[in-house]
Amino acid sequence: MNCLIVYAHPEPASFNGALKNLAVQELERMGHTVVVSDLYSMGWNPALGPADFDDRADADYLDLSKEQEHAFAHGGQSADVLAEQAKVMAANLVLFQFPVWWFSMPAILKGWVDRVFSRGFAYSSGRKYESGHFKGKRAMLCLTTGTASTLYEPNGIDGDLNHVLWPIHNGILAYTGFTVLPPFVAWMPARVSPQERQTYLSTFAERLRHVESTEPLFFHPWSDYDESQRLKPGVAARSGVQWNPSAGQTFEASASDFAKGQAKAGNSSAT
Repeated sequence: MNCLIVYAHPEPASFNGALKNLAVQELERMGHTVVVSDLYSMGWNPALGPADFDDRADADYLDLSKEQEHAFAHGGQSADVLAEQAKVMAANLVLFQFPVWWFSMPAILKGWVDRVFSRGFAYSSGRKYESGHFKGKRAMLCLTTGTASTLYEPNGIDGDLNHVLWPIHNGILAYTGFTVLPPFVAWMPARVSPQERQTYLSTFAERLRHVESTEPLFFHPWSDYDESQRLKPGVAARSGVQWNPSAGQTFEASASDFAKGQAKAGNSSAT
């Protein structure tokens, strides 16, 4: 299996760095090929803009999606984008390693997505979600937080982590066709004991050993949606973020059912 790790932390000695190093070591030990895109050490430019396009489809008005599609069709992407797209195309598994900053990914990683997951390459008309360009590839987030897990529970001040990560899991990864695996989270590693940090590393290694057989997150297939791209009457939402009033379902019921399912899965998991 070919693995790509997209790593976004400015400090090599950070716990994110330790998780990245462990992933390389464990995946290679299992016989996989691993490539790392260390965005900070690469000096990655996160700003999508005019500099990405040498040959413009429209020199008078910058329509980014139109220019991305034009560049992809005519081989006009910048060299740094082309290099990252080649890594993505070769990968069976893409692992995103980053700290949660402001309820999302660091800007340098979001800029990697903006530039690399371009229209034409990562998505196009009629090629989204289960028919997305990256269908057959698996993706997984490995995160660190600055606060405890209790803050990310359904009644926590920061909200359910499943909801916090929905824009990434659904809006970036599932949207482009990835099979999305449950995230691995190391809760506030800077504020726990060395023994707890070692437990995080050991648990992450175990997750990686089963990465090819891990049950992915659930996303509703196209067949569950009507022509307006809303869940059909009678289809109860199962994502934990959506709910379907036309099926007589409330948000509270949807979130509660999802939380119970997550708890059951966690209790039965060997990892």
